Amino acid sequence: MPNSVSAKKRLRQSKDRRLRNRSVKSALRGQIRKVRTAIQAGDVATSETEYVLAVKLLDQAAAKKVIHDNQAARLKSRLSAAIKKLKTAK
Repeated sequence: MPNSVSAKKRLRQSKDRRLRNRSVKSALRGQIRKVRTAIQAGDVATSETEYVLAVKLLDQAAAKKVIHDNQAARLKSRLSAAIKKLKTAK
C-alpha cells in the first residue's frame, strides 16, 4: 500500500487509467472480431463498413497510447489485406 500522498494519488490515477484502457481495448477487440467474422462469411460490404469503424478505433487507441502505433498499423494492414484478398477471390 502506498504511504505518501503522491503515491496514493498515483495509485488512484493508475486505477482510473487501467479501467479506461480496458474498456478501449475491449471495444477494439470486439470491432476487429466483427471485421474478421464478416471476412470469414465472405461478406465484402459488411467487412468494409466494419473495417472503417475498426480503423477509427485503432487510431484512437494508438493516439491515447492504449496500444502501440505500430500495432495499430499492423492490424489495419492485415485487415485491409484480408478484405482485398476477399474481393479478388469473388
